[in-house]
Amino acid sequence: MNNLNDPPNWNIQPNPRDNGGDGNKWNYALLVPMLGLAAFRWIWSRESQKEIEKEKKEYYRRLTSVQRDLESKYRDIITENRRTVAHLELELEKEHNRTLSYREALISQSRKLVEERRVLEQEHEKLEQEKQVLRRSGATGALYQSCLAKEAQWQARANIVIKEFEEALLERQDIYCSFVLPRNQRLEIEKNLLVRAATDPVAMDIEMENGLKDIFKYDTYCGNVLNTNKRQNGRLMWLYLRYWELTVELKKFKRVEKGLLEK
Repeated sequence: MNNLNDPPNWNIQPNPRDNGGDGNKWNYALLVPMLGLAAFRWIWSRESQKEIEKEKKEYYRRLTSVQRDLESKYRDIITENRRTVAHLELELEKEHNRTLSYREALISQSRKLVEERRVLEQEHEKLEQEKQVLRRSGATGALYQSCLAKEAQWQARANIVIKEFEEALLERQDIYCSFVLPRNQRLEIEKNLLVRAATDPVAMDIEMENGLKDIFKYDTYCGNVLNTNKRQNGRLMWLYLRYWELTVELKKFKRVEKGLLEK
């Protein structure tokens, strides 16, 4: 740029060959836009850099926040899963202990029934021997046969009652072992059996009510999944059914004996 206060030799002189200095005007005309463009680019680059830094900070802030949220949720999930696992382990232990308790009770009850059955068989054998003695005793033998025939009718009725209970127990156990049959049907059968055991004279005489309660509480045995034979379900119920049959047989002879003594 020319300084008017300086001597002429210190200033840029126009080229006398360029039509009296018109080329210098074009130089200034190109220089100003280039300086403006450079200043704009510098300002724009600076502002852009600020925006980039700002966006970076905002991105890292959001990323850090998301990471904290994810870590918090992960810790909550882990804590909840551990709590659930601990609860399930506790419930599993309770069920295991309950199963062991039921198994021990079932084994104990089964031993008791086996022992009672043995005693009944011994008493039955003793009564058979007494029966043979009475048959050889003439008039007493005739009286014995009469009482025996009478009590045989009672035994037949009692066995019919036991058979009816057996059919109901088969149905009850089949429902218990089924995955589709409704539970309320089983409960209805159990209620009806208990009511009949408490009101039917034969059932009361051979004390079926307590045995039914044991069956409903402890007999959880089922055949395999593909089993269609109802008689393969249950274990304790079959012990009780045999026990009741032997009880009826024993009571028949005791009733005969009582009848003979009353004569």
